[in-house]
Amino acid sequence: MSGQILDGKFLAKRICDELSREVQVLKDKTGQVPHLVNLMLGNEPEACSYANSQKRTAQQIGIRYDLVQLPSTTKQLELENHIQKLNQDPAVHGIMIHKPVPNHIDYRRIGNCVAIEKDLEGINVSNIGKMMLGETLIIPCTPAAVMEHIKSTGVNLRGKEAVVVGASEIVGKPLSLLLLREWATVSICHIATSEARRLQDHIAGAEILVVAVGKAGLIKGEWIKKGAIVIDVGINQVNGHIVGDVEFESAKERAAFITPVPGGVGPVTVVMLMRNGIEAYKYQKLQNKVERLSL
Repeated sequence: MSGQILDGKFLAKRICDELSREVQVLKDKTGQVPHLVNLMLGNEPEACSYANSQKRTAQQIGIRYDLVQLPSTTKQLELENHIQKLNQDPAVHGIMIHKPVPNHIDYRRIGNCVAIEKDLEGINVSNIGKMMLGETLIIPCTPAAVMEHIKSTGVNLRGKEAVVVGASEIVGKPLSLLLLREWATVSICHIATSEARRLQDHIAGAEILVVAVGKAGLIKGEWIKKGAIVIDVGINQVNGHIVGDVEFESAKERAAFITPVPGGVGPVTVVMLMRNGIEAYKYQKLQNKVERLSL
């Protein structure tokens, strides 16, 4: 019997509806709605397509969303000055820097220029530290989307063996913290795990498996533990088709729940960006004191 497919579009729609109601309440209370700004350097078609997806989602929820396109030749200092102006503008509640950025831009430095309370993607080092302590609701969007998928299964994560394949700063590492907060027992696998030929061993024991590497077919279906939850974050182009990091057809025969690629984590990631914008707005306008992480 095949595992249940976790439909990202359906989950995204459900969360969008919840956020839309919340935005209406905020509008009734404050007379305003969250205003988010996306800074994009250049106009690469894929980047523009993703930004348009964000704009559509924002409109569905009732959020004001502006895409500001700057020349790809924009210098580091010019971009930092632009961000500082947005930081100081009380009418702007959330800021993101669209990736990829040109090679001459130091993305980490730029991320730290964004005001902590307006950091839509949770990439400012202070927000990363606050997430470690459970003191912020601004969570990197892809890990937040992964957690929404896992929670949608209704499975209690306490004591479960969770394996994250991929140790990136934007997915693997923050996701491990979120899983720990649910009292899962977390292992992170990376290139050295493969070099030691231990990757399959770790996956074989995973009750929760999240793969975010960007290598098509890296995880073989027969490796999956029967009854596991499998979340595939990978996006790869193979012969004109988009596929994930997990061999989907064989993996779904063993998994209890599995995300497809495309149509899994991606649609929810965009919605998580909007949720971060709402949390940023509430903090700035209502001066909420966020004490504990709650996803």
